[in-house]
Amino acid sequence: MHLIQYIDEKGNRAVGVTRDGQTRQLKGVSSVYALVQEALTGIGGLPGAVEAHGLGDPIDKAALAREGRLLAPIDHPDPAHLHVTGTGLTHLGSAATRDAMHKANGEKPAGELTDSMKMFRMGLENGKPAAGEKGVQPEWFYKGNGHIVVNPGQPIPSPSFALDAGEEPEIAGIYVIDAEGQPRRLGFALGNEFSDHVTERINYLYLAHSKLRACSFGPELRVGDLPRHIEGMSRILRDGAVLWEKPFLSGEDNMSHTIANLEYHHFKYDLFCQPGDVHVHMFGTATLSFADGISTRPDDVFEIEEDQFGLALRNPVQVEEEKPVVIGGLY
Repeated sequence: MHLIQYIDEKGNRAVGVTRDGQTRQLKGVSSVYALVQEALTGIGGLPGAVEAHGLGDPIDKAALAREGRLLAPIDHPDPAHLHVTGTGLTHLGSAATRDAMHKANGEKPAGELTDSMKMFRMGLENGKPAAGEKGVQPEWFYKGNGHIVVNPGQPIPSPSFALDAGEEPEIAGIYVIDAEGQPRRLGFALGNEFSDHVTERINYLYLAHSKLRACSFGPELRVGDLPRHIEGMSRILRDGAVLWEKPFLSGEDNMSHTIANLEYHHFKYDLFCQPGDVHVHMFGTATLSFADGISTRPDDVFEIEEDQFGLALRNPVQVEEEKPVVIGGLY
C-alpha cells in the first residue's frame, strides 16, 4: 500500500491510496498525519484506518505530478515538529567519494586511512549486529525541520552563498512518535537529500554546514518494511535532455548497517521521542553526480526513481537571491 497527499480540483488537501495497481481518494481525511493519529488509537494500524474510511473515486497520480499538485507524503500541522535527519557512510560504496575528498585535500598521507574510511570500516565490522545486540553508531547529521521540505515537483532552493547544489538519491524512513514516546515506523519513501558537496570538500568538518539545505521526499509513502534490495536510477536533466544518470542501490543487502541499527542510534535520544513529532530520516547513498564532476545549474531537474516506490521524485534546482543578515539588539 502506498499513500500520497495532494491538492484536489477544488484546492483542498486530500489523501490517495494505491493498492493493486489503482489509486483512489481516501474518504473523510485530508492528511496522512491525521490518518496516523487515528491508526494509533484504532485496530489494524494504517491498513485498518484506511479500511475504516473507505476509498472514493480513482485518481490519476501521474496527472497530479504533471500539474504540480502533489505534496510531500507526510507533513506536520506545525512544521517545527517535523525533523529531517540522516546518516552517512552506510552503503557499501559510500566511502569512496568521501575518502577521495579527504585525500585530495592532503588530510592524510598516502597509505593512511581517512576518518571517513575508518568510520565506514566500523560499520562493515559492527553495523549489522545480531538480534538483541547493539551495533556501532553511524555518522549522523541534522538537516532541518519541516520548513526545509520541498514538495515533489517544486523547485529546491539553493542558498546564494552555496558553493554547490547537488542531489543525493536516498531512501527516507518515515516515523511518528506515539503518545507514550515510542517511535512508530510508517514506511519509506524516495528522498533527495540535497547537499553542498563543494563546501564539504573544503574540510569534512564543514559537513554540518553542507547539510543545512532544503530537501524533498516522496511523492509516495510505501507503507511497510523496506525491501532488502533496491535498485533505482538517479539522473539530472538539462534543457529537457539527460545530462547525467547512474543507478543507485539501497536496502540492507547493499548496506553496511541494518535499518534497525540506524534507527536505534537515532531514537536512543529522548529529544527525538517527543509525542506527536514526525521524523524523516535519510539512510545515505553511494551515488552522487558530484563524484563524476557534474556541477548543476539553475533549472536543472533532479529525477530519482525506483519502481517499488511508485512515482519518480522530480525537482528543479533554483538559486535564491542573497538575503542580508541583520542582527537587531533587544536591549
